Amino acid sequence: MFDLARSEQVDVVVSADGDPGGLDSLREVADLSKVESVTIDAGDHGGLARLMESADAVVDLLPRQLMPAVCSAAVEAGASVVNTNYAAEIADFDSPAREAGVAILPECGLDPGIDLVLYGEAQRRFDRLDVIRSYCGGIPESAAADNPLKYKASWTWEGVLSSTMRDSRIVRDGQVVEIPAARQHDPEFVHQIEFPGLGSLEAIPNGLADKFTDQLGLGDPIRETGRYALRWPGWSAFWRPLKQMGFLSRDPVPGLPGEASPYAMLDRLLGPQMEYRDDEKDLVAMVNIFEGLLNGNPTRITSWLLMERDLTTGLLAMSQAVGFTASIAAQMIAGGEIPETGLLSPVRHVPGERFFQELARRGIEVSEQLEALK
Repeated sequence: MFDLARSEQVDVVVSADGDPGGLDSLREVADLSKVESVTIDAGDHGGLARLMESADAVVDLLPRQLMPAVCSAAVEAGASVVNTNYAAEIADFDSPAREAGVAILPECGLDPGIDLVLYGEAQRRFDRLDVIRSYCGGIPESAAADNPLKYKASWTWEGVLSSTMRDSRIVRDGQVVEIPAARQHDPEFVHQIEFPGLGSLEAIPNGLADKFTDQLGLGDPIRETGRYALRWPGWSAFWRPLKQMGFLSRDPVPGLPGEASPYAMLDRLLGPQMEYRDDEKDLVAMVNIFEGLLNGNPTRITSWLLMERDLTTGLLAMSQAVGFTASIAAQMIAGGEIPETGLLSPVRHVPGERFFQELARRGIEVSEQLEALK
């Protein structure tokens, strides 16, 4: 919203929400004269479709469970959609979107999002890719890491809990390794990396890494790939025993009144304790490592991204990274820079050079180190 409202290429922004009061705090720090506020229930299919009919592009920031409903309404309305969640919920929308002549671009936020555009750029630069390791996390600045978890939520706490019970898949030495959610925090799958300016961060398997190398069309399994969430050290040591003792179960606890599960209890109990104060900063740290043959020579390219909260506007680093990315992609679709229709991916369809130029204009700089390998 903030980014679209200040863009010279955008004439009107329609903010559709069940609670339009969320705009009030943003009005204090941004010019929202282009913004029209509409109150709507995301479960109102007809209302959503009618609202989208006049849109050049739609940015969907609703919970992942509502992705199919939003995409269905967009196809009916003939509107293109950018979404920041994983694409699994809408895998069947390619043909309907093509028939409607619209683009549906999921996985276009921070992670997934910025990292996937880097994947596509790496494939275009390298003669052959052998290794892709992707790391990303939203963490509190050290001064705000003042609870036993050393963590606060810059997105939904329920989403954080859900990510601690996510099956993962990596590739080691050309072999696919399945990591069930129950073992996600086991020592053999967790390691640490050094991040410039921050020191050691813990890396936890996060999602299906080979899915994205498959999108690159690399053929046989790549020699090594993995996607990892970054946290301050100690994160896995906290969650591992809780998992083993059933604290992340969604099943009701026998003998207790109601249908409360351990998972729901942790959501309600810990969520309020994981909120940032107005004077605290969140950080976004991202590292992507690519190895292979570049101009015939063994080479490693490491990209780094570090962001922090803007205390003047109050916008969290996570909100900027996710929101600005989705805004840029939506404007590229509306302006014809992404002309394809159907179910798209940042790996293949977002023009990397232009995208990173637009990120830099918004103060998000991705730095790069190139090393020759023996």
